[in-house]
Amino acid sequence: MHLQNQIPEQDGFRFPGRGISGISMVLAPVLLLLAELLRIQFDFFYPAQLQAFVDHPTRIAVSYNLFLAGNILLWPAIIALSNLIGKKKPSLALWGGIFVIFGLFARTFHYGINHLAFQLTAVQNLELATKAVGESYGAFHIISTLSAAIMFGWIILAVGAYRSGVLKIVGATGLGLMSALMLGVLKGGTVVSLIATGGLCIALIPLGVQVLRSGPIPEPKFIFRWSLIIIAVVIGMYFFGQAG
Repeated sequence: MHLQNQIPEQDGFRFPGRGISGISMVLAPVLLLLAELLRIQFDFFYPAQLQAFVDHPTRIAVSYNLFLAGNILLWPAIIALSNLIGKKKPSLALWGGIFVIFGLFARTFHYGINHLAFQLTAVQNLELATKAVGESYGAFHIISTLSAAIMFGWIILAVGAYRSGVLKIVGATGLGLMSALMLGVLKGGTVVSLIATGGLCIALIPLGVQVLRSGPIPEPKFIFRWSLIIIAVVIGMYFFGQAG
C-alpha cells in the first residue's frame, strides 16, 4: 500500500506530524520487544521481579525503563494509525485509538508503581518490599477502569487497519496480538509477551518506514540541527526533573 496516495502534501499540517509518527512506529515497538527480552529469564510474578532487581539491578532497571520509554513513545504511532484507518473506517479508528491511548496511560501509571517498588528494596529490604506490594496488590484506583480498554483497543484497531486496507492480514494480526500483553504491576516477560511485542514490530515498523518515505526527506543539516536540539531539551528536562 502506498501512503503517498493517502497523505498528499497539500493536506497541510497533520498532528503529530509525519516525522514523529514514523519514528514512533519504528522505534517504540523495538523498545518494547527489547524490554521483554531483557527480563524473559525471570519468573513472571512480582516476588521474582523484585528478587531479580536485587540480583541484577542494572539489567532490570534498563528493561523496565525501555518498556516505559516505548510505551510513552507509542502514542504518536497510535494517533497516526488511527488517522489512516479513519479515512475509510472512522468508527473503528475512533474507538480503537481512544481505547489504546487510555490503556497507554494505565501502563504508565503501573510503571510508576514499579519504580517505587524497586526503590523499596533498597530503602527497606526485599522482604518488606515484597510484603508491601503483596498487601497493596488489587487496591482500587481509577486507572483500574482503563485496564481492559487497551486489550479491546488493539483488537478494534487491528480490525480497522485490515478493513481499511492500511495493514494486510499479517500486519493486522500482529497488531491484534498486543491485546495479549498483560497489564499490571511488576509483570515479567513471557513467551506471550514476546509474541505480542514482536507482532507489534511486524505491524508498525514497515508502516512507519512508509510514513517516513511518504514525503520529502529533510536535508542532513536539518536532521542534525534538530537532533541536537532534541537531545539538549531531553537532557535539560532530565536535570530539571531531578532538581524537583
